[in-house]
Amino acid sequence: MTYPLPAPQTPFVLRRLQEADIPHVMTIERQVFPLSWSPGIFRYELRHNRFGYYLAIATTDERLPPLVGYGGIWLYLPEAHISTLAVHPQFQGLHLGAWLLAALLLHAARRGATEATLEVRVSNVGAQRLYTSFGFVVVGRRHRYYSDNGEDAYIMTLAPLELATIRQRFQREVRMVQERWHQRGKRLLAQRSEEPTP
Repeated sequence: MTYPLPAPQTPFVLRRLQEADIPHVMTIERQVFPLSWSPGIFRYELRHNRFGYYLAIATTDERLPPLVGYGGIWLYLPEAHISTLAVHPQFQGLHLGAWLLAALLLHAARRGATEATLEVRVSNVGAQRLYTSFGFVVVGRRHRYYSDNGEDAYIMTLAPLELATIRQRFQREVRMVQERWHQRGKRLLAQRSEEPTP
């Protein structure tokens, strides 16, 4: 897959995550996850994990944060494991998470993965809804998986991971991001311009 990969007529571009992005990643990470990864974990993943593959949703409009989403997979062929996926709270609802997930799964399928797995908090209904829309199903439960509060995790699996199906879903999500930005973009930009400068 060639990067950067834009959603046409939007300020969003998918590209490989870089070490220079880590401060922006941490801004999102701490808002989205009760139990966040450290900067050191991200540095390790980007420098040393030869099975890891990470993407960022960068922006091309200086009125927006430099990064509004990121995600990664571990490729242990024939399995792909979703290691992380996050979208800035202010930019949720634009289909950016689905676009990102589709891109990660598309990369995995092109590399030969035939199955995808992940863990998700039992309480995270929104994320479960996203994964279910891709065809993931709950196949198990990890008890007290999250150390911050002892919450269980569902194990979800997508099998088979079919290249043609994921390619179609990716193209659909590009269109959805474009449509949602057309509907909400001006309002989001106006809201951000009204926010006090830190």
